Amino acid sequence: MPHDRLEKLLAAQVEDLDRAGPLKGRETVIVGVVPPQGGKGPRYLLQGQGERRFLRMNANAYLGLSFHEAVMAAEEAAVRRYGTGPGAVRFISGTWEPHVALEARLAAFHGREAAMIFSSAYATILGVLTPLITKETAVISDELNHNCIINAIRMAQPAEKHVYRHLDMEELAQSLKAASRACRRAIVVTDGIFSMRGDHAPLERVMELAREHDADFPENVLVVVDDSHGVGAFGATGRGTEEHTACPPVDVLVATLGKAFGVNGGYVTAGRAVIDYLRETSPCYIYSNPITPGEAAAAETALDIVDSPEGRALLDHLRAMALRFDAGLNALGFETIPGEHPVVPLMVRDTDRTSALVTHLRNHGILATGLNYPVVPRGDEEIRFQISADHTEADIDEALEALRAFPG
Repeated sequence: MPHDRLEKLLAAQVEDLDRAGPLKGRETVIVGVVPPQGGKGPRYLLQGQGERRFLRMNANAYLGLSFHEAVMAAEEAAVRRYGTGPGAVRFISGTWEPHVALEARLAAFHGREAAMIFSSAYATILGVLTPLITKETAVISDELNHNCIINAIRMAQPAEKHVYRHLDMEELAQSLKAASRACRRAIVVTDGIFSMRGDHAPLERVMELAREHDADFPENVLVVVDDSHGVGAFGATGRGTEEHTACPPVDVLVATLGKAFGVNGGYVTAGRAVIDYLRETSPCYIYSNPITPGEAAAAETALDIVDSPEGRALLDHLRAMALRFDAGLNALGFETIPGEHPVVPLMVRDTDRTSALVTHLRNHGILATGLNYPVVPRGDEEIRFQISADHTEADIDEALEALRAFPG
């Protein structure tokens, strides 16, 4: 059946999006990877660019583990033993030994009673928040939380939704007080690391406020943290924002396997009662395939590497490269947001200039991502640089030299 009227409408809406900013569907296609050589990290070959090599500074692979020989070997061995896919959702026939082993390892790494894995961190947040939010629940959320948190709250339709100013703990406290008048349960939800800015939530203060107001709610105050950009890349041993802020364990911790750990998938870790409940109520877990057995085996190996002297050396190098790049930006007179995370934002605060700077960098062989409205608020336009442990001093200096040459 023809859909000419609908297709015309959709095409017009895509044109409107194109006028508003770069279309996300215009994706850079990587066709090859050149291994590190000559004191420089890996370089990437792009479709349509021939043999020209690019330095990638827009990836979440903070420790470079997706190319680690042990991680790749673990996935290959598991694929040969278990095949390439899980075969079904887990309660039917899709749980394999590597899934169970990975969940136990994740729980131990974070010092929790239990953990469960999902197909992605986005699915994890949807699968965690929606079952925990009832018609008598108030949700209290930082205004700069990730899109997955925003959509999960929208889907769950809580009794009350309070959005506090970014990192404003006084407003968080006021929201808890207001919510206690009518709601039986409160869920405070925040990113650990805010992915667009590289700053972090003061989790120790969030937990203090939750404890102070807990008695006001018959069903308690629950703190849920999505630390997908923190775990594996932040803290002395890679345990994320909890470790960096010396915070006691939050009630429910969500993170990803697809960033610092270099594999795929998401997970949640918490007390056993919470995890047991989510296994029975979370549609994103019950009705969706898990990651493959090979991915689970690779993720467990990556976790072992992070939790080792080799991992701490990678984290030390990552921090050194992030500090080198941040200091270089400041020396060049660029505005940044202070922080110790390997997300280093260059604040441009203008859409046209952001686009021009991204193009300039690409012309100089540097891949970086510009963030314009509506991805970020107007006036917060930026280029988000993401440092990796596979970057070298020569890589950092190459990127800084390209920025130095920008005529704008």
